[in-house]
Amino acid sequence: MAVVELNEQTFEQTINDHPFVIVDFWATWCGPCRSFAPVFEKVSNDHEDIVFAKVNTEEAQGIAAHFQIRSIPTLMIFRDQVIIFSQPGALPESSFRDLIVKAKELDMEQVRADIAKQQGDTA
Repeated sequence: MAVVELNEQTFEQTINDHPFVIVDFWATWCGPCRSFAPVFEKVSNDHEDIVFAKVNTEEAQGIAAHFQIRSIPTLMIFRDQVIIFSQPGALPESSFRDLIVKAKELDMEQVRADIAKQQGDTA
């Protein structure tokens, strides 16, 4: 699947319409972002069931601000509209592939139960 570029108009709908989305927050001036881009593209070709998306933090500053992106590149993984991973830094291809395997293995019912419990504890 091709990597899609998200912006203020398409971000929310993409997250809501797809059960598994990996977002790469980047900028054109960022060397590590440019170095990670081919890895992101290559890995995306092996996962037709996942939406691989990029957000240019210079063009979509509102999205970057909403998610408090302070360092780029930052990878964020959404499963069923829940952020299950968010971390700055470019990953080597093998680590990125391992991360996707672990994200696929997560029991989302358990994740939602854990979130509900945490929200109950803080209420």
